[in-house]
Amino acid sequence: MGQGLWRVARNQQLQHHGYSGQGYLTREHGRRIATNNVSSTTHRKQTQGGIDIYHLLKTRKSKEQEGFINLEMLPPELSFTILSYLNATDLCLASCVWQDLANDELLWQGLCKSTWGHCSIYNKNLPLGFSFRKLYMELDEGSLTFNANPDEGVNYFMSKGILDDSPKEIAKFIFCTRTLNWKKLRIYLDERRDVLDDLVTLHNFRNQFLPNALREFFRHIHAPEERGEYLETLITKFSHRFCACNPDLMRELGLSPDAVYVLCYSLILLSIDLTSPHVKNKMSKREFIRNTRRAAQNISEDFVGHLYDNIYLIGHVAA
Repeated sequence: MGQGLWRVARNQQLQHHGYSGQGYLTREHGRRIATNNVSSTTHRKQTQGGIDIYHLLKTRKSKEQEGFINLEMLPPELSFTILSYLNATDLCLASCVWQDLANDELLWQGLCKSTWGHCSIYNKNLPLGFSFRKLYMELDEGSLTFNANPDEGVNYFMSKGILDDSPKEIAKFIFCTRTLNWKKLRIYLDERRDVLDDLVTLHNFRNQFLPNALREFFRHIHAPEERGEYLETLITKFSHRFCACNPDLMRELGLSPDAVYVLCYSLILLSIDLTSPHVKNKMSKREFIRNTRRAAQNISEDFVGHLYDNIYLIGHVAA
Protein backbone atom coordinates (compact mmCIF):
# COMPACT_ATOMS: atom_id res chain seq x y z
CA MET A 1 0.00 0.00 0.00
CA GLY A 2 2.76 2.44 0.96
CA GLN A 3 4.80 1.61 -2.17
CA GLY A 4 1.74 2.13 -4.39
CA LEU A 5 1.11 5.60 -2.99
CA TRP A 6 4.79 6.43 -3.39
CA ARG A 7 4.69 5.45 -7.11
CA VAL A 8 1.61 7.64 -7.73
CA ALA A 9 3.25 10.63 -6.07
CA ARG A 10 6.50 9.99 -7.95
CA ASN A 11 4.73 9.76 -11.31
CA GLN A 12 2.95 13.06 -10.66
CA GLN A 13 6.25 14.67 -9.77
CA LEU A 14 7.91 13.37 -12.96
CA GLN A 15 5.04 14.59 -15.10
CA HIS A 16 5.28 18.00 -13.47
CA HIS A 17 8.96 18.23 -14.47
CA GLY A 18 8.33 17.13 -18.08
CA TYR A 19 8.70 13.33 -17.94
CA SER A 20 6.31 10.68 -19.26
CA GLY A 21 5.85 7.02 -18.69
CA GLN A 22 7.98 6.20 -21.76
CA GLY A 23 10.77 8.55 -20.83
CA TYR A 24 11.57 12.19 -21.55
CA LEU A 25 9.25 14.42 -23.52
CA THR A 26 10.89 15.88 -26.56
CA ARG A 27 12.22 19.39 -26.13
CA GLU A 28 10.04 20.69 -28.98
CA HIS A 29 6.95 19.05 -27.51
CA GLY A 30 7.64 20.58 -24.09
CA ARG A 31 8.18 24.00 -25.60
CA ARG A 32 4.91 23.74 -27.50
CA ILE A 33 3.03 22.81 -24.34
CA ALA A 34 4.58 25.71 -22.42
CA THR A 35 3.74 28.15 -25.23
CA ASN A 36 0.15 26.96 -25.33
CA ASN A 37 -0.14 27.32 -21.53
CA VAL A 38 1.20 30.89 -21.60
CA SER A 39 -1.07 31.82 -24.50
CA SER A 40 -4.14 30.39 -22.80
CA THR A 41 -3.25 32.12 -19.51
CA THR A 42 -2.75 35.48 -21.25
CA HIS A 43 -6.00 35.06 -23.18
CA ARG A 44 -7.82 34.17 -19.96
CA LYS A 45 -6.47 37.25 -18.15
CA GLN A 46 -7.42 39.51 -21.05
CA THR A 47 -10.95 38.16 -21.29
CA GLN A 48 -11.44 38.38 -17.50
CA GLY A 49 -10.03 41.81 -16.68
CA GLY A 50 -9.03 43.57 -19.90
CA ILE A 51 -5.38 43.95 -20.88
CA ASP A 52 -2.97 42.33 -18.43
CA ILE A 53 -0.94 45.13 -16.82
CA TYR A 54 2.13 42.90 -16.63
CA HIS A 55 1.87 42.20 -20.36
CA LEU A 56 1.48 45.92 -21.01
CA LEU A 57 4.61 46.78 -19.01
CA LYS A 58 6.57 43.99 -20.65
CA THR A 59 5.72 45.11 -24.18
CA ARG A 60 6.79 48.68 -23.36
CA LYS A 61 10.27 47.55 -22.39
CA SER A 62 13.06 47.58 -24.92
CA LYS A 63 16.01 45.24 -24.85
CA GLU A 64 18.21 47.99 -23.45
CA GLN A 65 15.73 48.53 -20.58
CA GLU A 66 15.37 44.92 -19.53
CA GLY A 67 14.39 44.83 -15.82
CA PHE A 68 13.88 48.63 -15.70
CA ILE A 69 10.48 50.33 -15.90
CA ASN A 70 10.43 53.83 -17.35
CA LEU A 71 7.77 55.78 -15.47
CA GLU A 72 7.30 58.12 -18.40
CA MET A 73 5.90 55.23 -20.45
CA LEU A 74 3.22 54.46 -17.86
CA PRO A 75 -0.12 56.26 -17.61
CA PRO A 76 0.41 59.54 -15.70
CA GLU A 77 -2.00 58.53 -12.90
CA LEU A 78 0.00 55.38 -12.26
CA SER A 79 3.34 57.22 -12.35
CA PHE A 80 2.13 59.84 -9.85
CA THR A 81 0.77 57.12 -7.57
CA ILE A 82 4.16 55.38 -7.54
CA LEU A 83 6.08 58.60 -6.86
CA SER A 84 3.67 59.63 -4.09
CA TYR A 85 5.13 56.90 -1.87
CA LEU A 86 8.57 58.54 -1.92
CA ASN A 87 9.88 60.91 0.69
CA ALA A 88 11.32 64.32 -0.18
CA THR A 89 14.89 63.09 -0.59
CA ASP A 90 13.96 60.24 -2.90
CA LEU A 91 11.61 62.47 -4.85
CA CYS A 92 14.45 64.94 -5.49
CA LEU A 93 16.63 62.07 -6.71
CA ALA A 94 13.81 60.84 -8.94
CA SER A 95 13.57 64.31 -10.49
CA CYS A 96 17.07 63.80 -11.89
CA VAL A 97 15.61 61.08 -14.14
CA TRP A 98 11.93 62.01 -14.44
CA GLN A 99 12.07 65.78 -14.06
CA ASP A 100 8.56 66.57 -15.28
CA LEU A 101 6.96 63.83 -13.19
CA ALA A 102 8.88 64.25 -9.91
CA ASN A 103 8.56 68.05 -9.94
CA ASP A 104 4.78 67.93 -10.27
CA GLU A 105 3.12 70.28 -7.80
CA LEU A 106 0.47 67.75 -6.77
CA LEU A 107 3.16 65.40 -5.47
CA TRP A 108 4.82 68.11 -3.38
CA GLN A 109 1.47 69.39 -2.16
CA GLY A 110 0.60 65.91 -0.91
CA LEU A 111 4.02 65.59 0.71
CA CYS A 112 3.55 68.89 2.55
CA LYS A 113 0.09 68.04 3.84
CA SER A 114 1.03 64.51 4.88
CA THR A 115 3.89 65.85 7.03
CA TRP A 116 2.40 69.13 8.22
CA GLY A 117 -1.34 68.54 8.26
CA HIS A 118 -2.35 72.14 8.91
CA CYS A 119 -0.80 75.43 7.85
CA SER A 120 -2.53 78.77 7.50
CA ILE A 121 -1.19 79.11 3.96
CA TYR A 122 -3.20 76.08 2.82
CA ASN A 123 -6.43 78.07 3.18
CA LYS A 124 -5.21 81.18 1.38
CA ASN A 125 -5.38 82.18 -2.28
CA LEU A 126 -1.96 81.16 -3.50
CA PRO A 127 -0.18 83.58 -5.84
CA LEU A 128 0.60 82.70 -9.43
CA GLY A 129 3.74 80.62 -9.68
CA PHE A 130 3.52 79.35 -6.08
CA SER A 131 5.71 76.28 -5.52
CA PHE A 132 4.79 73.55 -3.05
CA ARG A 133 8.29 72.17 -3.43
CA LYS A 134 9.67 75.46 -2.12
CA LEU A 135 7.04 75.41 0.65
CA TYR A 136 8.21 71.94 1.69
CA MET A 137 11.78 73.21 2.02
CA GLU A 138 10.58 76.16 4.14
CA LEU A 139 8.47 73.91 6.36
CA ASP A 140 11.40 71.58 6.86
CA GLU A 141 13.69 74.51 7.66
CA GLY A 142 11.15 75.95 10.09
CA SER A 143 10.75 72.60 11.87
CA LEU A 144 14.50 72.30 12.33
CA THR A 145 14.59 75.85 13.67
CA PHE A 146 11.73 75.08 16.07
CA ASN A 147 13.56 72.01 17.37
CA ALA A 148 16.52 74.24 18.20
CA ASN A 149 14.56 77.27 19.45
CA PRO A 150 10.73 77.10 19.48
CA ASP A 151 10.16 80.87 19.48
CA GLU A 152 12.48 81.39 16.52
CA GLY A 153 10.82 78.50 14.68
CA VAL A 154 7.33 79.98 15.09
CA ASN A 155 8.62 83.42 14.04
CA TYR A 156 10.17 81.82 10.95
CA PHE A 157 6.84 80.28 9.95
CA MET A 158 5.11 83.63 10.39
CA SER A 159 7.75 85.53 8.43
CA LYS A 160 7.25 83.18 5.48
CA GLY A 161 3.47 83.54 5.63
CA ILE A 162 3.06 79.86 6.53
CA LEU A 163 1.35 80.53 9.87
CA ASP A 164 -0.87 83.37 11.03
CA ASP A 165 -0.07 85.07 14.33
CA SER A 166 -2.95 83.40 16.15
CA PRO A 167 -2.90 80.97 19.09
CA LYS A 168 -5.59 78.86 17.41
CA GLU A 169 -3.59 78.57 14.16
CA ILE A 170 -0.40 77.69 16.04
CA ALA A 171 -2.31 75.09 18.06
CA LYS A 172 -3.72 73.48 14.90
CA PHE A 173 -0.24 73.40 13.37
CA ILE A 174 1.18 71.67 16.45
CA PHE A 175 -1.73 69.24 16.65
CA CYS A 176 -1.31 68.09 13.03
CA THR A 177 2.52 67.95 12.98
CA ARG A 178 4.73 65.11 14.15
CA THR A 179 8.15 66.51 13.21
CA LEU A 180 8.48 68.79 16.27
CA ASN A 181 10.76 67.81 19.13
CA TRP A 182 8.52 66.94 22.09
CA LYS A 183 10.92 68.35 24.68
CA LYS A 184 11.07 71.72 22.94
CA LEU A 185 7.33 71.60 22.40
CA ARG A 186 6.76 71.04 26.09
CA ILE A 187 8.84 74.11 26.93
CA TYR A 188 6.98 76.19 24.35
CA LEU A 189 3.52 75.19 25.60
CA ASP A 190 4.52 75.86 29.20
CA GLU A 191 5.35 79.43 28.16
CA ARG A 192 2.40 79.87 25.77
CA ARG A 193 -0.65 78.90 27.84
CA ASP A 194 -2.95 80.57 25.30
CA VAL A 195 -1.74 78.11 22.65
CA LEU A 196 -2.09 75.29 25.18
CA ASP A 197 -5.74 76.19 25.81
CA ASP A 198 -6.58 75.98 22.10
CA LEU A 199 -4.57 72.79 21.73
CA VAL A 200 -6.58 71.07 24.47
CA THR A 201 -9.89 71.97 22.80
CA LEU A 202 -8.78 70.18 19.60
CA HIS A 203 -8.96 66.82 21.38
CA ASN A 204 -12.15 64.81 21.21
CA PHE A 205 -12.46 62.29 24.05
CA ARG A 206 -16.06 61.31 23.40
CA ASN A 207 -16.88 57.70 24.39
CA GLN A 208 -13.25 56.99 25.37
CA PHE A 209 -12.28 55.16 28.52
CA LEU A 210 -10.54 57.55 30.90
CA PRO A 211 -7.03 55.98 30.88
CA ASN A 212 -7.05 55.68 27.07
CA ALA A 213 -8.10 59.30 26.71
CA LEU A 214 -5.33 60.34 29.07
CA ARG A 215 -2.78 58.42 26.98
CA GLU A 216 -3.95 60.14 23.81
CA PHE A 217 -3.74 63.51 25.54
CA PHE A 218 -0.16 62.95 26.66
CA ARG A 219 0.85 61.74 23.20
CA HIS A 220 0.16 65.23 21.87
CA ILE A 221 1.01 67.22 24.99
CA HIS A 222 3.86 65.47 26.75
CA ALA A 223 3.81 65.40 30.52
CA PRO A 224 6.74 66.94 32.42
CA GLU A 225 9.29 64.64 33.97
CA GLU A 226 8.60 65.95 37.46
CA ARG A 227 5.48 66.88 39.37
CA GLY A 228 4.73 70.54 39.61
CA GLU A 229 2.46 73.37 38.60
CA TYR A 230 2.63 72.55 34.87
CA LEU A 231 1.54 68.94 35.39
CA GLU A 232 -1.34 70.09 37.58
CA THR A 233 -2.37 72.56 34.88
CA LEU A 234 -2.37 69.84 32.24
CA ILE A 235 -4.48 67.48 34.35
CA THR A 236 -6.92 70.27 35.18
CA LYS A 237 -7.37 71.20 31.52
CA PHE A 238 -7.74 67.55 30.55
CA SER A 239 -10.36 66.94 33.25
CA HIS A 240 -12.55 69.80 32.08
CA ARG A 241 -12.18 68.77 28.43
CA PHE A 242 -12.98 65.12 29.19
CA CYS A 243 -16.13 66.12 31.07
CA ALA A 244 -17.17 68.47 28.26
CA CYS A 245 -16.80 65.63 25.71
CA ASN A 246 -18.76 63.12 27.84
CA PRO A 247 -21.61 64.96 29.62
CA ASP A 248 -23.95 61.95 29.66
CA LEU A 249 -21.29 59.67 31.12
CA MET A 250 -20.42 62.21 33.79
CA ARG A 251 -24.05 62.42 34.88
CA GLU A 252 -24.39 58.64 34.87
CA LEU A 253 -21.27 58.12 36.99
CA GLY A 254 -21.82 61.20 39.12
CA LEU A 255 -18.41 62.63 38.26
CA SER A 256 -17.28 66.24 38.24
CA PRO A 257 -14.10 67.78 36.80
CA ASP A 258 -12.61 67.71 40.31
CA ALA A 259 -13.35 63.98 40.63
CA VAL A 260 -11.82 63.31 37.21
CA TYR A 261 -8.76 65.30 38.30
CA VAL A 262 -8.38 63.00 41.32
CA LEU A 263 -8.74 59.91 39.12
CA CYS A 264 -6.15 61.16 36.65
CA TYR A 265 -3.62 61.87 39.37
CA SER A 266 -4.29 58.44 40.86
CA LEU A 267 -3.76 56.81 37.45
CA ILE A 268 -0.43 58.57 36.98
CA LEU A 269 0.78 57.50 40.43
CA LEU A 270 -0.44 53.94 39.81
CA SER A 271 1.37 53.87 36.47
CA ILE A 272 4.61 54.85 38.13
CA ASP A 273 4.09 52.31 40.90
CA LEU A 274 3.38 49.38 38.56
CA THR A 275 6.00 50.15 35.89
CA SER A 276 8.92 51.38 37.98
CA PRO A 277 11.57 48.71 38.67
CA HIS A 278 12.52 50.56 41.87
CA VAL A 279 9.14 49.85 43.50
CA LYS A 280 9.24 46.30 44.86
CA ASN A 281 5.92 46.19 46.67
CA LYS A 282 3.42 47.00 43.93
CA MET A 283 0.06 48.52 44.81
CA SER A 284 -2.71 45.93 44.81
CA LYS A 285 -6.10 46.43 43.22
CA ARG A 286 -7.77 46.53 46.63
CA GLU A 287 -5.37 49.21 47.87
CA PHE A 288 -5.93 51.32 44.76
CA ILE A 289 -9.71 51.14 45.15
CA ARG A 290 -9.54 52.02 48.83
CA ASN A 291 -7.16 54.97 48.33
CA THR A 292 -9.05 56.36 45.35
CA ARG A 293 -12.47 56.18 46.97
CA ARG A 294 -11.17 58.08 49.98
CA ALA A 295 -10.49 61.05 47.69
CA ALA A 296 -13.57 60.61 45.47
CA GLN A 297 -16.29 58.88 47.46
CA ASN A 298 -19.01 58.98 44.79
CA ILE A 299 -17.08 56.69 42.43
CA SER A 300 -18.16 53.07 42.31
CA GLU A 301 -15.73 50.27 43.18
CA ASP A 302 -16.34 48.53 39.84
CA PHE A 303 -15.35 51.63 37.85
CA VAL A 304 -12.17 52.13 39.90
CA GLY A 305 -11.38 48.43 39.52
CA HIS A 306 -11.63 48.73 35.72
CA LEU A 307 -9.20 51.64 35.89
CA TYR A 308 -6.69 49.50 37.75
CA ASP A 309 -7.06 46.63 35.27
CA ASN A 310 -6.41 48.97 32.34
CA ILE A 311 -3.15 50.27 33.80
CA TYR A 312 -2.07 46.79 34.84
CA LEU A 313 -2.65 45.32 31.36
CA ILE A 314 -1.77 48.22 29.02
CA GLY A 315 0.79 50.24 30.96
CA HIS A 316 1.70 53.84 31.74
CA VAL A 317 -0.70 56.65 30.84
CA ALA A 318 2.00 59.33 30.54
CA ALA A 319 4.91 57.41 29.05
